[in-house]
Amino acid sequence: MSMSGETCSCGRAIDGAHANLRFMVPDPVLELPEAEGTPGTWLSHATARESVMMQVPDLGPFVRVLLPIQLDKGHTLTYGVWLAVSPDDLQRTFAVWWEPEYADLRLDGFLANAIHPWGLLGVPVTATVRDPDETPYLTESPDPLLTRVLTDTWPHEEAVR
Repeated sequence: MSMSGETCSCGRAIDGAHANLRFMVPDPVLELPEAEGTPGTWLSHATARESVMMQVPDLGPFVRVLLPIQLDKGHTLTYGVWLAVSPDDLQRTFAVWWEPEYADLRLDGFLANAIHPWGLLGVPVTATVRDPDETPYLTESPDPLLTRVLTDTWPHEEAVR
């Protein structure tokens, strides 16, 4: 089945059983007058179009991670979100990103994007690498709602608006 013709809360069309949506920057960065163009901001790039790590003055470091949401009817919605991490974790992540040690990367931090319809901005979460060729995935949280988001199957109509 296809999700053709539907849109998410961000206004983008969703097509296919496995949709991917990416937040370009962490939500707190959007509140800055120059956003990611703030003087002193550092961005790393995995591709020409996408940053995977950033450090923003007065906000701190962030790493891009994936938030998979299982939907009914066998569909999956995966958000590319940002995880607020410690400066040491950012340096460690940068050091292993293209190395074999990347497969063992584990990051503890706080979700830096609000996810409709649950919110979840600032919730503590852990990200781990499932596949060395992919961005780390959010895998666990002490927060009961985020744990449900990660483990339950959600009605399509509830999660995709």
